[in-house]
Amino acid sequence: MLIAAANAIAWTDLHLDPVALQIGAFQLRWYSLAYLAGIFLGYWYLLKLIAQPGAPMARRHADDLVFYASLGIIFGGRLGYVLFYNLPYYLQHPVDILKLWDGGMSFHGGVVGTSLGILYLARKEKLNWLRLHDYVACCVPFGLFFGRLANFVNHELWGAPTNLPWAIRFPETIGTMTVLGPPRHPSQLYEAAMEGILLFLILAVMFWRSQARYYPGRLVGAFLLFYGLFRFLVEFVREPDSQLVAFAQATGLHMGQWLCVPMILGGAFLMATSGKRRQRVEPTFGTESVA
Repeated sequence: MLIAAANAIAWTDLHLDPVALQIGAFQLRWYSLAYLAGIFLGYWYLLKLIAQPGAPMARRHADDLVFYASLGIIFGGRLGYVLFYNLPYYLQHPVDILKLWDGGMSFHGGVVGTSLGILYLARKEKLNWLRLHDYVACCVPFGLFFGRLANFVNHELWGAPTNLPWAIRFPETIGTMTVLGPPRHPSQLYEAAMEGILLFLILAVMFWRSQARYYPGRLVGAFLLFYGLFRFLVEFVREPDSQLVAFAQATGLHMGQWLCVPMILGGAFLMATSGKRRQRVEPTFGTESVA
């Protein structure tokens, strides 16, 4: 282990700074920019998707959808973290729930929040809620990719100890001291590659090279299934949150893995049953119908 530690890459040698811009007391962190980049690129890509025949929404719907989805990401992600990952602490310190700048967001909570926003828009505008989910699902990997890169820059959510040559030694706090910890899996980069790049490619091929978008639920089902599988696998080499170590030891799985189980099952169900929902799609955007 001493030899491995000596040869491992030190996070400090990468000269990364979680703060992208500081003017006086004002700080703009890469984590915030990751959220903005994910939302803006997701919106740009969504416009590309709805420009194709048979789109389930018009441009004006997409504009509203970005607003509702952004609210869902922020509030759902925060409340998901509070409920699933650190509820005892926040019951004692409820004001800290509002301190988003201190970190603590749950992807699973963000999914629920975004889904609620989509359901509200679909009901309000009388749109097909499942097809809206299909299109939004194709855009989510942008946010996942940038979010995981930001986690790496923030030296947080690191992996378990390892002797692999690409291991990273992250700064860790022991008592009142901050020292370089043991070599660890850069699990944030694994997730950026799998949940961001690979998941985007899978959904892009399904959208652009097949008729998956005309089977309501197939694309969002694929998103849930593959994200759940990727996250479930990476959690085996990821360190659980410090307050959930006992939970992981008692149950045999991390909290993130347990939360992925319904995603995997739900995604598989949506994909398996999507053939029954194949229909002639009259577009909300454009003039061409798709048999």
